[in-house]
Amino acid sequence: MFQQITLVGNLGRDPEMRYTPNGVPVASFSVATSKRYQSQDGQWQDKTIWFRVTTWRKTAETASQYLTKGSRVLIVGELEEPRTYVDKDGNTQVSLEVTAQTLRFMSARGENAGGDSDFQRAPARAGNGGSANNRHSDAMDDGPTDEDIPF
Repeated sequence: MFQQITLVGNLGRDPEMRYTPNGVPVASFSVATSKRYQSQDGQWQDKTIWFRVTTWRKTAETASQYLTKGSRVLIVGELEEPRTYVDKDGNTQVSLEVTAQTLRFMSARGENAGGDSDFQRAPARAGNGGSANNRHSDAMDDGPTDEDIPF
């Protein structure tokens, strides 16, 4: 059983590209999702949650080539088991990790190298024979508008 998650956020850093010993491309990057809400005392609050995202094969190559820090993306993927760790200050932290199945570039043309393209692929797993499928469009269809995204 797995947990599917959909994220809309911005890259916190450029994708890091690497290869498995068998030569399978893997890219990792962080994505920040944010929401703005009004607290009980009437003050506006911002809450940001960070996710570590991993992509495989052609999606990894495409993400590495076109995405940069600040790129806006929509990701649909599998939420992995949360990992806990102790940071340098001795505090216990939780890492939320997602294996991307669908990656959509949402930055407007000219904002980042990715443009308004859509890139989707089969579920990503090392050793999986998932295929890649590129699709380019001039307009976002059924995606959030700039007013829907809190960045």
